[in-house]
Amino acid sequence: MKTMRSKERWLAAIRMQPVDRLPYWPKINGSYPDAQESPFREMRPDEIHDWIGSDKHEAIGNCCLEIRSRTTVEETEAQGTRHTVFRSPHGEAQLIRRYDVSSGSWHPVDFPVKSVNDIRILTEVYTDTDVRLDRDRLEDACAQAKRIGSDALTTNVIGTSPLMHWVEWLAGVENAHFFLADHQPEVETLFDAMHNVLRKKTELLCAHSPADVLYMMENTSTTLISPDQYRRYCAMHIGEYARLTRAADRNLILHMCGHLKALLPDLAGIPAQAFEAFTSPTLGDTSLLDGRTACPDKCLVGGTNAVLWTQPADAIIAQIQTDLDALPHHSGIVVTSAGVMPPLCKPETIKQVGDWVKKYPLRL
Repeated sequence: MKTMRSKERWLAAIRMQPVDRLPYWPKINGSYPDAQESPFREMRPDEIHDWIGSDKHEAIGNCCLEIRSRTTVEETEAQGTRHTVFRSPHGEAQLIRRYDVSSGSWHPVDFPVKSVNDIRILTEVYTDTDVRLDRDRLEDACAQAKRIGSDALTTNVIGTSPLMHWVEWLAGVENAHFFLADHQPEVETLFDAMHNVLRKKTELLCAHSPADVLYMMENTSTTLISPDQYRRYCAMHIGEYARLTRAADRNLILHMCGHLKALLPDLAGIPAQAFEAFTSPTLGDTSLLDGRTACPDKCLVGGTNAVLWTQPADAIIAQIQTDLDALPHHSGIVVTSAGVMPPLCKPETIKQVGDWVKKYPLRL
């Protein structure tokens, strides 16, 4: 085959089409350079990607604007703490997040749902939320996509399905299940309101986004929810977003970075194009062969885990080779670090593994 550019290679893999070689994307975040020695310490992540020769994957601006008339959502940030206040005529609830420098991410430290009334407040906020096209943001996103060109796959995030957002950001793991057990009608009413907002975002992004792929940022794992809960809530909601994206001929990727093996029969029925952050044992519980066997028409993005990437390059290569050799074919496979690349893994190791992946003989 002729040599592909990164965007073309990514899109072919996502669509289960032939590729010139396996796409390779180590997930390097903004905090990674700080843990490295010079000259990498002084480089931006995209510069490190260029040195490695990664098939890059870049987010661009989102053109959705949320509008409310009876409620408000106000966000403030100071000294590494972010406060999000949800206000309705019946009170207010607050989410507090703190920034973790080492991981380069925000973590919840206080959840907004502590009572049934808080659920009602959030339901009022979501019911009051309309989604409209922000043409200034759209113009910026189009300019970003044009500037990136064929150098990377471009992405937009739709959001997170109601159950997973409830667990991760609104109630916390323990209270999410207590409230769902003790106040199921109220929680499900909130889920319906959240789902309506996500459906509007999906429709708008399908119609206007210049991104190559749309994401649901799910973080799915059976360490957080049960297969029955996934089937009852997530699969139903995500299935609707996926049918909208498929009808619009858009590519939908589900970001799921946890334990998935018990969910594979349900995931097989969702018309998304790809599962990303597909994490192998021992950190995850699902191999590439598990995924290919249960979901033969899905692109699998991942195939490794953070613990593996703390090993020497030859050990990483040996495990990736074992997992790739076990597959019936290599259509729809993108080799990545699954989760974020651990800072213990040096750029030289990432490059050495990548050079091997790029030479791996494909069976398509």
